[in-house]
Amino acid sequence: MQDLVAPALGTLGLVAVGGYLLGSIPFGVILTRAAGAGDVRNIGSGNIGATNVLRTGRKDLALATLLLDAGKGAAALLIARYLFNSEAAGAIAGGAAFLGHLFPVWLGFKGGKGVATFFGLILAACWPLGLMAAATWLLTALLFRISSLGALVASAATPFYALLPLAALGLPAPAPIFVLSVFTAVLIYIRHHENIARLLKGQEPRIGAKKA
Repeated sequence: MQDLVAPALGTLGLVAVGGYLLGSIPFGVILTRAAGAGDVRNIGSGNIGATNVLRTGRKDLALATLLLDAGKGAAALLIARYLFNSEAAGAIAGGAAFLGHLFPVWLGFKGGKGVATFFGLILAACWPLGLMAAATWLLTALLFRISSLGALVASAATPFYALLPLAALGLPAPAPIFVLSVFTAVLIYIRHHENIARLLKGQEPRIGAKKA
């Protein structure tokens, strides 16, 4: 069983810096530029995530961005967890990677909205928790056909899943994973403030809907 006691503060500081730098790699920008598709920040919403990369017309680049954005959060958490045999170190590295994706130093702290990185993190942290979060996103998206609403509902539900359903299954999430789920949920809501405003006005685009 992994040690739930955090390593020394100096070590955790290095873990956080390493996680942030890994998470701040802007794969959407790198891939679109390398493929000659232009700067994704000048397309559509200007976001660097997979959804906006898809607006370049390159599904392959969008899929690669999705996987890499999810993978960098998962990698940060798993590497730190393995090296220090500590859930706390893993959660700090993962949370820092998530922060790096949202606010990358290389892009003037203007990054993505964190949905792919969130799912990668939660799946790596505790796969049953990640599957429940993904199922929540899928169910919400199917019912309302609004991707952002699915992300908001899934991220908000994940801390409760960590406390209740997992415990009922005999799989209580360690405290660092619960804290990580709360931290990421709060940041997702902050980064989706424009989507929330459109949702309240009934103006958020639906999945599959054509633009006017």
